[in-house]
Amino acid sequence: MRTISSHQLGRRQFLQGSVAVGGTLMLSGKRAAGRVLGANDRLRIAVVGVNGRGQSHINGFQSQENVEIAYLVDPDEKVLARSLSKIHSRAGHDDCKGVADLRRALEDKTVDAISIATPNHWHSLMTIWGAQAGKHVYVEKPLSHDVAEGRTAVAAQQKYGVVVQHGTQSRSSAGLAGLHEAIHAGKFGRLKIAYGYCCKPRNGIGHKSVSAPPENLDWDLWRGPADIDQFHGNFVHYNWHWFWPTGNGDLNNQGTHQLDIARWALDPDVTHPSRVMAIGGRFQWDDQGETPNTMMGVAEYPNGQQVFFNVRNVNYDKYQRQVENEYYFEDGGRIIRGKYYPPGSQEGEKISVPAGKVTPGGNWGSFVAACRAGRPDMANGNALDAHYGCVLGHLMNNSYRLGSKAPFSASAGKFGDNAEAAEHFAKLHAVMQDGVGVPVAGSNYTVGPWLTFDPETERHTGAFADAANRLLKDPNRPGFEVPAASEV
Repeated sequence: MRTISSHQLGRRQFLQGSVAVGGTLMLSGKRAAGRVLGANDRLRIAVVGVNGRGQSHINGFQSQENVEIAYLVDPDEKVLARSLSKIHSRAGHDDCKGVADLRRALEDKTVDAISIATPNHWHSLMTIWGAQAGKHVYVEKPLSHDVAEGRTAVAAQQKYGVVVQHGTQSRSSAGLAGLHEAIHAGKFGRLKIAYGYCCKPRNGIGHKSVSAPPENLDWDLWRGPADIDQFHGNFVHYNWHWFWPTGNGDLNNQGTHQLDIARWALDPDVTHPSRVMAIGGRFQWDDQGETPNTMMGVAEYPNGQQVFFNVRNVNYDKYQRQVENEYYFEDGGRIIRGKYYPPGSQEGEKISVPAGKVTPGGNWGSFVAACRAGRPDMANGNALDAHYGCVLGHLMNNSYRLGSKAPFSASAGKFGDNAEAAEHFAKLHAVMQDGVGVPVAGSNYTVGPWLTFDPETERHTGAFADAANRLLKDPNRPGFEVPAASEV
C-alpha cells in the first residue's frame, strides 16, 4: 500500500496513492469479522475528509483514551499535508498515514473503524464500503444523499454487523432522551406536531465559472459517486452544500439534527411519513446555488402525528436565530425553549424529567465504547434511526424540487385543512416580507406538491409518483455506484 507523509506530497506521489478511474473495492459477500477488541485494546481509526468537520473528528477521537488516528484520508493534497503536519506534531501520532483514497485504508486489517466527514454525496457509499470491509463507521449527518442509498447503508450495517453511529450529537444527550421518553409516556398529553427550525444566517455564494480543478485536488475522487462533469470553485470546499448533486441544502445539513430530534419525539413505532409537501425559495442572493434558503416543510405520519420544519437563512436586521425544536400537543399544550406551556397558558413551567437512556461518553466516547464492545445497539443514533430522520428531509426536499411557481403571498401554501401548517407558514412569510424585505411584486414561491409515500416499500404512490420516485435514487458515476440494498 502506498502512503504519503506531509513531507512527500508531490503531485505524482499523491496520484499514485489513488485508485485509477473505475476502480472498485472488491469484497466478498460474507459477513465481515473485523478485529476482535477487548475493553482496553487500542482502537485504530481512519478519518475521511479532514478540511472542516473532519478536524472535529480528529480532535474528538484524540480526546479518547487508547484511540489512535491511523489514517487521514483526503483528495486535496494541501489539506491532507496540513492536517498530517498538525497531527504529527502531537506526541504519539508519528505513524499516522495520509492517503487520497479511503480504499487504501480499508485494505489495512489493523484499522478498526472509519470516521466520515466528507461531502454528503460520499456518506452512504463510504459507510457501505466500511461495513463490507468489517470496519465500524462513524458517519457525519446526513447518513445519505438520497432515500435509496440510505436503505442500502442500513442493509450493509445489518448484514455485516458493524457499529454505525450517525453524527447527530443530540442522540448522546441524556436530557433530550429523557424528554422524549416522557413525551412517549404521555406526560404532556399526546404529541401532535414536532417542529424543527434551522434558522441560521448565511450569505449568497456568488457565481464561479467552470474551470480546470486545482492541481492539488484529485477531482475524480472528490466527486466520486456524484454525477457531475465540470468543476467550478463553488464546489470546494464548503458550498457544495447548496447544489443538488452534492448537497441537500440546509434542511439536511444543519437541519438534519433538528429533523432527527423531531422524529425522535414521535411515537416509537412510526418510521416514515405517508404524506409530505414543502414550499420555499432562494430569495435575495441571486447566486449560483440551487437549494432553497427559505422553506416550510410538512410531513404527516400514518398515526396522525406531524413534523413541521422551517429553514430561514437570509440575514436581515434583527434576525432571529433559531436552531431548535418545539413540541405541540393535542390538548393545546406546548414545549418551547425548555418550558412547558399548559393548554391556554402563557406562563411556561420549567421541565424536570429524569435522564434518559444513552450510551455515556458523548458522541465520540459512546462510539468508541460500542466499537470495543462490538455492539451496534450501543450506538447513539444508529443506522436505522439515521435513515428515518434523513428520509424525512429528503422527501421534503423532493417535494420542493417538483414544485411550481406561485406568487409571493401568505396564501401560496397548499395546506388544505391543515390550519396549523398555514398558521406557521404565515409567520415565516411575514418574516420574509417584512423582515427580509422580499418584494411582493415579481417574487415567487416554489410550491411543492403533496407527495404520497408508502413507508413499507419506501416508494411513492398516487399523483406525481413517477417523478418523485425518480428522485429517490441519484445517478452515480461508473466505478462509484451505490448498490441496491439487496446486493450489498
